[in-house]
Amino acid sequence: MDLTERQKQLLREIIESYIETGVPVGSETIEKESNMGVSPATIRNEMVKLTALGYLRQPHTSAGRIPTSMGMKFYVDQLMEERSLSLKDEVSIKEELKEPTDRFDRLLKHVTRSLASQTHALALATDEDGEIYASGMANILDIPEFYDIDITRTVLAMLDKAEIINQIFSNMAFEDQIKILFGEELNMPYLEGCGFVIAKYHSPTHTGMLGVVGPSRLNYPVVIPTMRYFSQLLSEIAKI
Repeated sequence: MDLTERQKQLLREIIESYIETGVPVGSETIEKESNMGVSPATIRNEMVKLTALGYLRQPHTSAGRIPTSMGMKFYVDQLMEERSLSLKDEVSIKEELKEPTDRFDRLLKHVTRSLASQTHALALATDEDGEIYASGMANILDIPEFYDIDITRTVLAMLDKAEIINQIFSNMAFEDQIKILFGEELNMPYLEGCGFVIAKYHSPTHTGMLGVVGPSRLNYPVVIPTMRYFSQLLSEIAKI
């Protein structure tokens, strides 16, 4: 069933509010903060329909709604407006990564540090041998979803298990440049509330993956173009 334009606008409003606050979104919030120009009753009715269609869900402890992975994917594919990296950010990233090194492992460590700094999330990289490089562990400790020790322990434990990271990264189809995965798709305990953005890099001598891990409400309009830029830049640097 196709969504109406009003339902698409409402879904966008709900998801962008949830990305910003991490709090389930109620009809009152939408009425106050959006310019939809419809009554709270109409908003509530549309939210019920979006829930029935699988785009939203209602946490047990709240009257508000949050997006499902289906809703998030629809947002990314059809509703989201990517925010271009500023020239200042592009120059800053290039400056950080231009330090010459004859060892690719050092370059990957440098890349993950810079990527973690840019995205305020956990950054990962793999090389062609499946080695894992990670940075930004402290970033996730500042995110409310990771106050749950079981979630944080599970995510950090992944860093010691290359087979798990490579299993997650293997979800990318060959033709994908950027892939978004949600924890609930991976059937791994405690990862249901996590989101992964994965990008490939490729050069004549090196190939592998870059990844960002955070809550399912990652700021995708910013993270996706950032990941694309990093993967392209790393592919160019790796040719040298």
